[in-house]
Amino acid sequence: MIYDSLKHLDAYKGVHPGVMRGLEFLRDTDFSTMEDGRYELDGDNLFILLQSYENKLENDTPEAHRKYIDIQYLISGSEKIGVGPLEEMTAEVEARPEGDIWFYHGPLSEILLSGDKFAALWPGDAHAPGIAVDGKIVPCRKCVVKVKVQ
Repeated sequence: MIYDSLKHLDAYKGVHPGVMRGLEFLRDTDFSTMEDGRYELDGDNLFILLQSYENKLENDTPEAHRKYIDIQYLISGSEKIGVGPLEEMTAEVEARPEGDIWFYHGPLSEILLSGDKFAALWPGDAHAPGIAVDGKIVPCRKCVVKVKVQ
């Protein structure tokens, strides 16, 4: 997992070409001109999902993916994401392999998404997004960059 500011983008050159391209897209894009939905940057290899929703008081079923790295970036609102190593999850509670998503139970630490912060989550990173900060339910808009693992 990488949790950082878009200001430090140069530190991640060479990590993964799709991750770098996704981070540059986040830095350079005016999302106010885009509607929610899926936008392909390189077909199924690299695409984004723009989503609007309200955060929630809790998320006790962290998810993980096997085919994609998620880069989560909050455009507006505020939320915490619970994160933890997949190997520390205590139970798999649901599997949707056709959608590349598995749900778990297990211990998590929380990080804050706000401002220009992003979280890049690899297949070994369980994550529970959309958690309200200080118990305040607010509207959020997020861009999730999906980077196919090569």
